[in-house]
Amino acid sequence: MAVTALPPRRAQGYREMMDKPAAKDKPSRNQAPGSGAKAAPRKRAPRIPYTKAEIEEIFRRFSIQRPEPKGELAHVNPFTLVVAVALSAQATDAGVNKATKELFKVADTPQKMLALGEEKVRDYIRTIGLYRNKAKNVIALSRKLVDDFGGEVPKTREELVTLPGVGRKTANVVMSMAFGIPTLAVDTHIFRIGNRLRLAPGKTPDEVEERFMRIIPDHWLYHAHHWLILHGRYVCKARTPECWRCELTDLCSFRKKVLEPPKSQRAKAGTKEIGS
Repeated sequence: MAVTALPPRRAQGYREMMDKPAAKDKPSRNQAPGSGAKAAPRKRAPRIPYTKAEIEEIFRRFSIQRPEPKGELAHVNPFTLVVAVALSAQATDAGVNKATKELFKVADTPQKMLALGEEKVRDYIRTIGLYRNKAKNVIALSRKLVDDFGGEVPKTREELVTLPGVGRKTANVVMSMAFGIPTLAVDTHIFRIGNRLRLAPGKTPDEVEERFMRIIPDHWLYHAHHWLILHGRYVCKARTPECWRCELTDLCSFRKKVLEPPKSQRAKAGTKEIGS
């Protein structure tokens, strides 16, 4: 199966946006204009233990393992995607899908969600953590979409983050999955991989995002978001990375590799074989 390549102009445009210098701060009240005080130098990104060829190989292997990766949040249009991603904070994709399966049957547009009302939305998503506050946000973002955007989900990050309950991560997911705009939504899995593998080390999600965007080759950028999430979710796990079955073991710089399954896991596998 052919791998979708990212149009070069889109990738370049995103990088140009990332490279724009921040606006200069105005002098503080205690600093006289023209006092000659210099801004703090920009912090250099730490060096990473990979060559360009090795980074290329990492993403090439991802492309072979998952040629067409897909997100695991169920949705039917950009609006239901925004709602699903907003609901997924501090919840699993499986849990969100279970709750939204019936919700999206009756409310798949902002107008229908408003007609349903906050109380009914709460009933549908009651199994999700923080459901009361999330129900308020779903109604509030639906109202803003109707009032300010004609009922349509906007395509820019600047507009998306004005929606209640939508932050940078949610906006990036929507831009990527709904509109095909190359972005990287740094969740707990991508943050862990960036630091554990030393591919894009950073103390904050924004730092990790920026550093990943600088190293991922243009032609792999479109699918990189899902490759990294799925790798972190199913292979490079938080508690025990399953290095014994990882396709990157020979390239990975992580020093504490787990090259054999834990005894409990081996025992389960043995029991399964005996019973099969």
